[in-house]
Amino acid sequence: MTALNTSGWVEEAWQQTVAKVNRTSRRIGAGFPHASVDGTYKLEPAYWWTAGFWPGLLWLLYRDTKDEHFKAIAEQCESQLDQVIADYYKLDHDIGFMWTLTSVAQYKLLQSEDSKRRALLAANLLCGRFNVKGNFIRAWNPWREGENNAGWAIIDCMMNLPLLYWATEVTGDPRYKHLAMEHADTVLKHFIRPDGSVYHIVRFDETTGERVEALGGQGYAPESGWSRGTAWAIYGMALSYHHTREVRYLHAAKQAAHFFISQLPEDHVPHWDFRIPPEVTPYRDSSAGACAACGLLLIADEVDALEADGYRNAGEAILHSLYTNYGAWDNEQEEGLILHGTSHYPEQKNMDVPLIYGDYYFVEGLSRLKGHTERFW
Repeated sequence: MTALNTSGWVEEAWQQTVAKVNRTSRRIGAGFPHASVDGTYKLEPAYWWTAGFWPGLLWLLYRDTKDEHFKAIAEQCESQLDQVIADYYKLDHDIGFMWTLTSVAQYKLLQSEDSKRRALLAANLLCGRFNVKGNFIRAWNPWREGENNAGWAIIDCMMNLPLLYWATEVTGDPRYKHLAMEHADTVLKHFIRPDGSVYHIVRFDETTGERVEALGGQGYAPESGWSRGTAWAIYGMALSYHHTREVRYLHAAKQAAHFFISQLPEDHVPHWDFRIPPEVTPYRDSSAGACAACGLLLIADEVDALEADGYRNAGEAILHSLYTNYGAWDNEQEEGLILHGTSHYPEQKNMDVPLIYGDYYFVEGLSRLKGHTERFW
């Protein structure tokens, strides 16, 4: 893969991003956008799993611009999450997504003691979801009365583990890290296939911890290749290596990365699932591309120079394509930054639309290419 000259387009993309978010933030404010519907980001309740991505995006922009407008909105979003903790019943494993991109982000940038306290409380609540028999963090609470998903774990949770690694780093207490590594090792054993593709959901017996079955989840089928799940594995395993230096996690990140890269179409942005039959619409998932790009850039930082260029060039190629082929920079009728995300094909929810997590990872990737080295994760 030919290396890109990033100096010009990255700065151009960054300025376009800052200008557009400055405009859209006047309407969105301290809300919690999830998916764009007819050009307008639909706002979800503060307990929804994507609540951290908008303030996280604003913190990325604030770090570079020092624009107090972005900071004020991000702080307001974070304070609203206090009620989510107080209400408790809506909390699930995505505690990590939510408080890493709000409280941990603010603590890393501004050393806010309130943010540190919030994030540590969230980390302790996340630990409470750990199943000691199966060595996994339980994913969700029952979606409806009578449902039992106590034994379900999902690949997405790899991105929740950095909250626990951070908690060990700031407290010196190794228990958080130990628990995160137990979950990561369960993912190594039960989620990642030999070819680097992954399962979305694995169901364990919640009492014995024994593996029962794999479920299709948001992929096409249990044995298909859901692209965003692969992206979660790439970035999540790379982050576990970054925080632990355990080489098995780096090997897993590379394994998933090789599968992901090998399946990309010509424009480097993945379809929503890499293994779908011909009659199924091959929607793109720009959010999977953006997340994977961030993971590829991290792998490049962690391997030696002989390997690094391949991963870095792949990550940059994805981000460049998202900017040039998927960006909505000149469309004032569209609040999303990046078009053509696919949220949940099996349930036909939020198809072929901008997604806030796709926007977030795109901006994080740009931030990395601009030279910002500290991650919120």
